[in-house]
Amino acid sequence: MRSTLARAAALAILISASALPFARAETPGEVNIYSYRQPYLIDPLLQEFTAETGIKANVIFAEKGLIERMQAEGRNSPADLLLTVDIGNLSQATAAGIAQPVVSETIEASIPATYRGENNEWIGLTRRARVVYASKERVKQDSITYEDLADPKWRGKICIRSGQHVYNVALIASMIAHHGEEWTEQWLRGVKANLARKPAGNDRLQVKGVYAGECDIAIGNTYYMGAMLTDEKNPDQKAWANSVSILFPNTGDRGTHVNVSGAVLAKNAPHKDNAIKLLEFLASDKGQEMYAEVNNEYPVKAGVPWSALVQSWGEFKPDPISLNEIAALRKAASELVDKVGFDEGPSS
Repeated sequence: MRSTLARAAALAILISASALPFARAETPGEVNIYSYRQPYLIDPLLQEFTAETGIKANVIFAEKGLIERMQAEGRNSPADLLLTVDIGNLSQATAAGIAQPVVSETIEASIPATYRGENNEWIGLTRRARVVYASKERVKQDSITYEDLADPKWRGKICIRSGQHVYNVALIASMIAHHGEEWTEQWLRGVKANLARKPAGNDRLQVKGVYAGECDIAIGNTYYMGAMLTDEKNPDQKAWANSVSILFPNTGDRGTHVNVSGAVLAKNAPHKDNAIKLLEFLASDKGQEMYAEVNNEYPVKAGVPWSALVQSWGEFKPDPISLNEIAALRKAASELVDKVGFDEGPSS
């Protein structure tokens, strides 16, 4: 009986261990990554990192729930790094207590303070601009500001995704930073009045709305242009992309709103040194060029060349405001979206 119970207990331990994605124990030469970024975006970089350093990269990908998972795992979490997008997700990770400061002279020399957490508890790795996609047929102007989006001349002509989406919350937070909450509320009411329909869908579908004549301008991130032009599985989207031009708002004054993808060093990282080595690789010239090109984004490090496709969209001036200030205003921005009933659409 005792031997049977012992064998059963041993088997249970083996099954439990095999169910884990990777081991918790310290193993030289490894780094464990939880990633909201899709595998095709990061696999080429991780392969190059392994080739250069010999450090094996283990990855778990999920569309949601990784921050909560790391919280639940606590000290027993095997995660060394969290890869994600948007200042909202990065600030959520730090607020959840799953991050620790990154201490690295290389990181501080490569990544501007604007794109790092106040205590280096998150590190920006690529940039994307929130731009206006304008119909080549129906929009003749070649410049615009975010403030212009509330002008009645755009009545019934704007397509945009939910105001509560993290990309738009960050944009609205930037408007609060520049103009104050009261002014931004009135601006948001003006934009709402100019919508062609209720906010719905992702950024690509807003461009489709312009292509279909549903609206004249759409709000979206720059990398979606690259995604539509190169998506072999959905070739019809190339026509959507070719129907619009990219206008970088406020290039003539404060600059275009910029957000980031980034990383968090896990509070209980079992391979901390290797995790920092990976961050330093991602912040290097080679890592920045590869990471930005694979998703048609902009490098964070100054002087790293843009991909040919990204260069074709033209130069722009990024808003220099710190993303830490944007993060602090996200709650106020989200509350304004609900206050004006933005997602209810133009006729409410």
